[in-house]
Amino acid sequence: MSGDERKVLDTSGDFQYVVRDGEQVADPRWRSCRIVVTNKRLLLATNGDKQSLPHSTITVADGTAVPEGAPADATPLSVGDNVLLVDAADVDDFAVEYCRAALLGAVILARSPAVVGGVVQEDAEWSKARFRLDDGAVRLQFPGGGSTAFDTADVGTVETSESTVLGEQRSVVEVEHTDDEDRSVETHLSGTAHHADALGTLFAAVVEDREDDYELTEMESQVLMALYSGVSPFEMADFVGTTPDEVEEVYQKLLDIGAVDEVRTRTEVVLNAQGRNMASEAMSGE
Repeated sequence: MSGDERKVLDTSGDFQYVVRDGEQVADPRWRSCRIVVTNKRLLLATNGDKQSLPHSTITVADGTAVPEGAPADATPLSVGDNVLLVDAADVDDFAVEYCRAALLGAVILARSPAVVGGVVQEDAEWSKARFRLDDGAVRLQFPGGGSTAFDTADVGTVETSESTVLGEQRSVVEVEHTDDEDRSVETHLSGTAHHADALGTLFAAVVEDREDDYELTEMESQVLMALYSGVSPFEMADFVGTTPDEVEEVYQKLLDIGAVDEVRTRTEVVLNAQGRNMASEAMSGE
């Protein structure tokens, strides 16, 4: 390894190619291997072969790239016109670990904050930033010594769009979270196609890990959307047209499912990341 290359993951596992040169493999077969992921590349080593794949050539594939009948618990990776499945031992989510390693110390593009309290910050400019994700905290280091950081636990919604960034059309990952002043802000992230893919996969997994199958009632949706819009908990009953007691019951249910945090015993709550995500989904579903 070169001096700036760091090993992030070293485990055993299996892999198989399911697409080669754009054609589905008729009889794909698993090969046992040693799986090494560094901040530079993915290494698949068997007894008689060693494949070294630079991160810049890899994207985490979606389901459309995987032939029907392929194992569902393996991670699909696209490498040019090829698609391979990787099944890593003792790794709960290889796609997330791979993306975290591929972004470790990577220089991406960022606007932070791009949006504050729903208001676009017109003077926010794109800048290079060194990306790190350690112990559940995202850190962006900007040229000149500036930096910003936020916990993944504070991430509410994640969206991907296309936009002109520094004169080029690029994918942009829009991450909503809270800042040090407890404001809802958005940090926008971009870079190469590989960077955008890894960022989107990483943050989507953060949100998905919190989701469950709970279905909001109409009143719970109204209360969440009202909180998301800035309505004071003290004004909630009049705003949604119900009684204070019913609002208290809704708050308790939202506390139970982890959508809000209690600020004061009775009456006052505040949306957290999961609640902001649920409120955003409720509003988009109207």
